[in-house]
Amino acid sequence: MCCQAIDPTPGNGPGAPPPSGPSSGRNDERNAVKRLSHRSLAAGAAAAVVLLGLSACGSSAEDSSTSSSAAAGAGTTSAGGGFDVTTSPSSSGSAGSSSATAPAGGGLTRNPETDGKTINVLMVANPQMTDLQSLTAEHFTAETGITVNYTVLPENDMRAKADIEFKNQAGQYDVATLSNFEIPIWSQNGWLADLTEYSAADTSFNQADIFPAFTQSLSTDGKIYGEPFYGESSFLMYRTDVFEKAGVTLPDNPTWDEVAAAAEKVDGVEPGMKGICLRGLPGWGQLGGPLTTVINTFGGAWFDADWNALLDDPKTVEAVQFYTDLVKEHGEVSPSQAGFTECLNNFVQGKVAMWYDATSAAGSVESADSPVKGKVGYVQAPVKETKASGWLYTWAWAIQEAAKEKDAAWQFVSWASSQQYEELVGEELGWPRVPSGKRASTYSNPDYIAEAGAFSEPTLTALQSVDPANPGVQPRPTIGIQFVGIPEFTSLGDEVTASLSQVLAGSGTVEDALAAAQEAAQKVGDEYK
Repeated sequence: MCCQAIDPTPGNGPGAPPPSGPSSGRNDERNAVKRLSHRSLAAGAAAAVVLLGLSACGSSAEDSSTSSSAAAGAGTTSAGGGFDVTTSPSSSGSAGSSSATAPAGGGLTRNPETDGKTINVLMVANPQMTDLQSLTAEHFTAETGITVNYTVLPENDMRAKADIEFKNQAGQYDVATLSNFEIPIWSQNGWLADLTEYSAADTSFNQADIFPAFTQSLSTDGKIYGEPFYGESSFLMYRTDVFEKAGVTLPDNPTWDEVAAAAEKVDGVEPGMKGICLRGLPGWGQLGGPLTTVINTFGGAWFDADWNALLDDPKTVEAVQFYTDLVKEHGEVSPSQAGFTECLNNFVQGKVAMWYDATSAAGSVESADSPVKGKVGYVQAPVKETKASGWLYTWAWAIQEAAKEKDAAWQFVSWASSQQYEELVGEELGWPRVPSGKRASTYSNPDYIAEAGAFSEPTLTALQSVDPANPGVQPRPTIGIQFVGIPEFTSLGDEVTASLSQVLAGSGTVEDALAAAQEAAQKVGDEYK
């Protein structure tokens, strides 16, 4: 997921909260968010499966905006707060009766009601999405007759466009990539189409194969508003050959102190190589993503359960100072410009020896054309005071309520998130590139395990270890690991990370940046007291 550019124009861009209008409307929305948060916390305390944990899965460094016409829950919840994928997928569909008549999507068919239709899809320029774009014409369009026009943008730009598009219900885009941050909030605003009946009617999709944690995190009041394209947690990736050369080892569950010590030892082992890459690009889901997991495990937080801001708490300050010092001393060049994609490039190009980020990145790291394929080890997200610290996140498909072609849009969503699509990617592009992390069946597929075995088990361990109901050492006001589940968090997170990114660039201090951040955060917290 993750990051949003800061737009100084009020009401525009990702920095603006999703809703707009008179203060009474804002109060109604805050009350709705409070009700959602309270329900989620109750469910989390009972089963720890309403997973609104945020991650960030990174975005493309270049604006690859294109319009490409493609013309031609299994598993049970675990006590640890993650989810168990050891049970066999059920063949049943999603909950709820269905009157939807949309054609099945996973098993592609040509249907007279959708044949010849055109849909517009807005999506983030991540590797998994560009793979999808490359396969659409030959497979989806050829078999369904549905043309797909893609608009593919870097994450900040995509989020800004989606925010405006869905807020205004313009209907220009039928489908967009959203996350388990936006979907629970936007569904309450009436911006998203209810997918429950579509899912129940589409037997080839097999909703029960989707990890229940993701189904719940993309639902509101028992209705499904999004389907995951891929799911992820976070872990630490490191160059095994470089570590061997330096005589350094890492345990399977390292502490941040151990990682910092390793970064110092491997820094410079190869010419021009730095010890680690950590995101520094402004954005609540860019720098804010990994940084918040560090804050959590150091004992800090954005807010306590009573909406008191904790950004100037000594534990939060310690965490941010640690992150800043590690990046400045042993991190990548130009950290304030390094997001997911930049760190990915640094890692596969041999410019850094370690990278802490999304588990979904491993598919690119281990792809056939990667220079570091077979040279990477994977260990769990580093910790300090907590047992685990990884995030939980999904890039998901949502259909706009104002979409002109909902049936055709569902057929696309069903195909893109299907088991059949994963098999297509595995066969044509290589199994490490499968958009995984969402279906139980993926982790019983022998072809996937054989080729993605280097990271599939560490990924599952990470997913099963997270606890969005209790991500730190103190109770929280909302469910979530890397974000606070309120509309205002987008602008607050962007504001805070912009200041901290400047510190990484050499301007200002952590203490001063967090003092200002504390004031801004408390203004938000006061609205929810």
